[in-house]
Amino acid sequence: MTGSAAAQKARRLSGGCFCNAVRYEVEDAFIYAANCHCSGCRRATGSAFKPFAGIEREKFSLVTNEDELLIYGDDTAQDCHCARCGSLLYSVVRDGAFVHVPMGTLIDAPTIRPNHHIFVGSKASWFVITDDLPQYQEHAVE
Repeated sequence: MTGSAAAQKARRLSGGCFCNAVRYEVEDAFIYAANCHCSGCRRATGSAFKPFAGIEREKFSLVTNEDELLIYGDDTAQDCHCARCGSLLYSVVRDGAFVHVPMGTLIDAPTIRPNHHIFVGSKASWFVITDDLPQYQEHAVE
């Protein structure tokens, strides 16, 4: 591989669940990142919000067997959890074309950072957003 070809190849990041039964790799080529405050993300993570990064589905791959997954949904929209520890590992979204990676499951640090909050109209009443990132009542409008 030439120097320029190596530079063009995206760095691969590792990620996985709490118990290490499920591992994945994803290119460090995320297109967007946000903090989602919807009730579904709060319940799936047990937290006030889910910081996630979005990428094309083909740039994400499981390193372990799919038998270790507990999947809620269908091929076009699903949440994938570890069947052993329950960690939310990724979500398939946008008619199956993209994956949302919960940033807390990444072992390696991604280049991207969340740059806005979404679904603040349904955020937990006990949580106060204290940063200066843009806030959207639902999806980001850009």
